[in-house]
Amino acid sequence: MCGEMELQSRSEENQLKRGVQNRGPGEEPAVKPDHSEWNQAYLFLLCVLLGGVLVLLLDSCTPSDPAQPWTLSGLVKAPLWDWTAFAIVLIFTVLQGALYYLPVGQVAEGKMGFHDKRLKYSLNGLHAFGVCVALLICAWQCGWVKAGSVSGRVLALVSAGCVVSLLLSVCLYLRPVSDHTQDNTTGCFLLDFALGKETDPRLGRIDVKQFAMVRIGFIGWGLMNLCYVLTAVETDSLSLALLLTVTFQIIYILDFLVDEETVLDTKEFTEESIGFLMVLGEYIWIPFFSSLPVYFLLQRPNHIPFLSAVPIILLFSAGFLAYYLSNEQKSSFRKNPGHPAHAGLEIIRSPSGQNLLVSSWFGWVRHPNYLGDVVMMFAWCLPCGFSSLLPYLPALQCFNLLRKRSAEIEASCLEKHGEAWREYCRRVPYKLIPYLY
Repeated sequence: MCGEMELQSRSEENQLKRGVQNRGPGEEPAVKPDHSEWNQAYLFLLCVLLGGVLVLLLDSCTPSDPAQPWTLSGLVKAPLWDWTAFAIVLIFTVLQGALYYLPVGQVAEGKMGFHDKRLKYSLNGLHAFGVCVALLICAWQCGWVKAGSVSGRVLALVSAGCVVSLLLSVCLYLRPVSDHTQDNTTGCFLLDFALGKETDPRLGRIDVKQFAMVRIGFIGWGLMNLCYVLTAVETDSLSLALLLTVTFQIIYILDFLVDEETVLDTKEFTEESIGFLMVLGEYIWIPFFSSLPVYFLLQRPNHIPFLSAVPIILLFSAGFLAYYLSNEQKSSFRKNPGHPAHAGLEIIRSPSGQNLLVSSWFGWVRHPNYLGDVVMMFAWCLPCGFSSLLPYLPALQCFNLLRKRSAEIEASCLEKHGEAWREYCRRVPYKLIPYLY
């Protein structure tokens, strides 16, 4: 997701720098990622304070109760630790590791490893998600699990996620760098621990980065949403607003899992090492920050009439279509520019030998897939109403992240395409939002 994320935007950078880190016969030598741009003080604070900031945001969703004593010197209203939450996170991690070996789904080849063989990845995230949903619903129906006991431990789950992230990251730091992956060691403990020493560490068949990004981050996000819905059912507080937000987010998660292979091309996947910061983001930021609007509605129900839901549904649908169709058009045009479906599209010829689309989706704004992303996330915040800024924070963060990425992509495109890119920017002046930005 925009979260970490992210992850989640199948954007232009997926193709700009693919295959830089690893090489095979005839390929360019591997280049280490540049960690010098990181301010070490900022990096340290990010590692230390990220969990605390998330706890405060989640805690702020809960209405104040004068009769309820506060803990942690009055900062939060719920316990920050219990061993049940820790057990939940551990069981979830072990289950995802076991489901990685499901004998279903496609096995895809990614970038070239250091033994002149392409790395292979199991793409059964959708099946793993289906199994997890079935197990959770069955356990809930049989009375073995109360969803409220999970959603009521959100702050403790974040704390447990921080601890598990720390343990996994220590293991990654202490293990010797494998001979099949790029060694990105800098010699600085903070950089090597927080940002990672390897791009493609593996435990058996499990690619740790794919495991964290897809299985922990996105599947965890989906399961937390399901727990929130089941909690609302248990407390008779299920509302149209909550159902809309959860439905929109589940559609987004399912779309990502269906196209799980697209993560193999992203800049984060091909270039960046995996360290504490990435692991922490997948364990706490994607599952809990991305679902903040749903948790907000669980704590502060907002009842909206059906007629108000119609424009919200239409807005989300428009965003999803822009996101999906623009990505499909871009991918199709790159694979086969001469296809009859592209016959009516205007292009600008680049000195690089590639053609730049300057009509249809890419004649409207320069990054229509990013626009679709922002519209979808704004749409699933709208059912929360306007009583608080809290549920809109994920959408604002996403917009800021995509704004920065679009600037990075355009700098790379200018270097690659030169005057052709300047002409494209002249003809399509808006980056993300037509007539505004």
